[in-house]
Amino acid sequence: MVDPIRRALGAIGALGVALAPFRPDPALAATHTAWDFRFDSIEGGPMPLAQWRGRPLLVVNTASFCGFTGQYAGLQALHERYAARGLVVIGVPSNDFRQEREDNVAIKRFCELEFGVEFPLAALSRVTGRDAHPFFRWAAAVSGPPRWNFHKYLVDRTGRIAGAWGARTAPDSAELVAAIEAALAAPAPSS
Repeated sequence: MVDPIRRALGAIGALGVALAPFRPDPALAATHTAWDFRFDSIEGGPMPLAQWRGRPLLVVNTASFCGFTGQYAGLQALHERYAARGLVVIGVPSNDFRQEREDNVAIKRFCELEFGVEFPLAALSRVTGRDAHPFFRWAAAVSGPPRWNFHKYLVDRTGRIAGAWGARTAPDSAELVAAIEAALAAPAPSS
């Protein structure tokens, strides 16, 4: 008989959740900034993060069928509250935890109809494991990989990771709001 822990780990592996050990890459963390990466937008076409150079970014891996999906409302509220001051919220839908649609059009429609999302959305992307999007490999090298949906990375005006928060940290949490305020208060880097 297989013990319960092995059975649970086997079930997790069967779901495709990345079980590979986390191996930080200090060289990647030190030699890159967020401005070096680009996503594909959910509408199609490139979405280079360099287009927001000098502005703080909040990059969040999202999912439509998660217990934390309601955080879309909080992310939209952050967008509405801070966009004029420079914050860019970016949602990155991912099915790494098996809680997202497989179709970008359906994801976009869901986000707009259910939560009024107006902030930029990337196309469906991998955020964990060996096949993770390069931004997420870089961010993981700096502050660890997402352990679940709605993991938040705050990027400062210089393109460096200023902080990371897991799914249990709501977008309107005092800690995250204070970090956003600090990132917005920092002077824009000179060119």
